[in-house]
Order: sequence, then C-alpha cells, then structure tokens
Amino acid sequence: MEDTEAGTTVREYRTEELAEAAGIPVRTLRFYRERKLLPPPRREGRIAWYDDHHLARLRTIAALLERGHTLGGIAELTAAFENGRDVGQLGELLGIGWSEETPVRLTPEALADYFEGEVTPENLAASLDLGYLATDGDEIVHVSRRLLDVSSALVREGIPLSAVLETGRRVREHADEMAVLFTELISTHLSEEALARLRPLAKSVVEAELTMAMDRLLASGAPAGAPSGAQDPSS
Repeated sequence: MEDTEAGTTVREYRTEELAEAAGIPVRTLRFYRERKLLPPPRREGRIAWYDDHHLARLRTIAALLERGHTLGGIAELTAAFENGRDVGQLGELLGIGWSEETPVRLTPEALADYFEGEVTPENLAASLDLGYLATDGDEIVHVSRRLLDVSSALVREGIPLSAVLETGRRVREHADEMAVLFTELISTHLSEEALARLRPLAKSVVEAELTMAMDRLLASGAPAGAPSGAQDPSS
C-alpha cells in the first residue's frame, strides 16, 4: 500500500510484506514488536500497516546483531535513542549554531563501526547528555566531524570511550572559561561586534598555549595529573 503525506509517497507494508522485505520470518517480526524493538504500526481495523521507518529499524537490528550486540542491548540502545535529544535541541543545549563545526549523519550500525564494542547504553546516554549526539528520525547526528574523528581515533588506540567522554566533559569546562576570558578582553577594549571577526585569533592562542603546555609536560617528565610546579624527586 502507498499513502500520500505532505505531497510525498509513503510506502506501507502488511506484516508479511515487511517481514519479506527485511528478510526475516513473520514470527521474528512479531517477537521484535513484542520486545518493543519496533514502533507500533498504524492500525486500520485489524490490519497493521508498517512503513519504511520500520524497515530501516529492522535492517539496523540485523546489522547490530551481526556486530555482536544482543537483543537486550539493542533494546536498551533503542530506548536511549528514542529518549535522547533531537537535532532541534542541540543548538539550545550547546548554545551554538552550526557555523563552525560540520555535523555528521550516521546510522546506528555506522556509529557501532566507529566505536567497535564501545557503543553501550551508558556511553550513548553520556554522549546525548554532552550534546555530541542527537537523533533525527532513523538517523543519528554527531555535532562535529572533528570531535567524531578524534574520539574514534583515541578509542582505536585503546582508550575506553567512557574515559574519552569524561575528558571531553572536563575540556568543555575549561573551554567555557577560556571563551569568557577572550569575550571579556575583546568586548572591554573593542566591542561585542568584533567577537566574530577576532574569534580565529582566540583559537590560535588556545592552540599555541596547549601545544606549549604539552611540550613543558613532556620535557619535565612529570606524570599526568601532577601539579604544574611538581619537582622530579631525582633532581
């Protein structure tokens, strides 16, 4: 069956048709529905009508099962996504627009590939809370291509995603403080209108200071987390 909505054609499937399109037995489809892995179908009398969103969800379930996720884990992930923030809330959450960072659209299975074995309900909830991830229909949106690439690279090196996310939370606190410093500097001596024009200078200062701070840390041989004035016991 095809239904017309807002000028577009929406494909709809009976239970048997959806199961055939997804390549699964009807009993498996019903089991998934009982486990609440699928949104409820549209009812027309005694007939249940499914659409392409249900088909996409079934294909996602199949892909996640192939990657070693259990049905219980997939159910938890599904609940986390459905209770997560949508794209429209990201700007409000972060207090920013999309002018600097490039968002990335991902399927759940693509996200699982980026962070193999690390996409747990706990990590997903932390990412949603930070605003790194949002949902948009059947897709996931990551707020920043740069953050996605860096965090997945750190995980591939062997750092747990939970530790990467916690570090991201702490970095944001310091970044907020630095943003206040530069905003006060520029608005006090120039004007608020100059903020957008001079923002690249602020980023250059932060990058240079971070680079030199890491150089000093490596040169001193001080362990990570040691106070800046710590002395080497052998000196």
